[in-house]
Amino acid sequence: MEEKIINILLVEDDEVDVMNVKRAFKKYKITNPLYIAGNGLEALAMLKLEDGQSPVVPEHRRLILLDLNMPKMNGLEFLHKIRQDEKLKSTPVIVLTTSDEDKDRIEAYNLNVAGYILKPVTFAKFADVMVALNKYWSLCEMP
Repeated sequence: MEEKIINILLVEDDEVDVMNVKRAFKKYKITNPLYIAGNGLEALAMLKLEDGQSPVVPEHRRLILLDLNMPKMNGLEFLHKIRQDEKLKSTPVIVLTTSDEDKDRIEAYNLNVAGYILKPVTFAKFADVMVALNKYWSLCEMP
């Protein structure tokens, strides 16, 4: 069976977490294209058509891995924005955060996230999460 490519946008401001995701992708041969945005504003710009140009992240088969605690535009603000946008509102989003706050979890699920995952402390656990997510999204039927 041919592996289906998923265009993954990681919205994360912590360089160590970005590095951990990249290391996990390399170590476990996850070949999906990975795009990085440091906050919600950057992520929105990467997802939208600008001046007639194609978006940085291809429009088909997208998945967003989203941190909540970021400068400029945090994850929940970003979720509100994309859920209000006709072209972006159906994009699957998985929250990957350190926030164990019930209010954040509830608000994220109310904004139709596909999952809410607490960031693991060790790289080995972090890599396990990336492998599990890769298996999951390779099975999902996405437009």
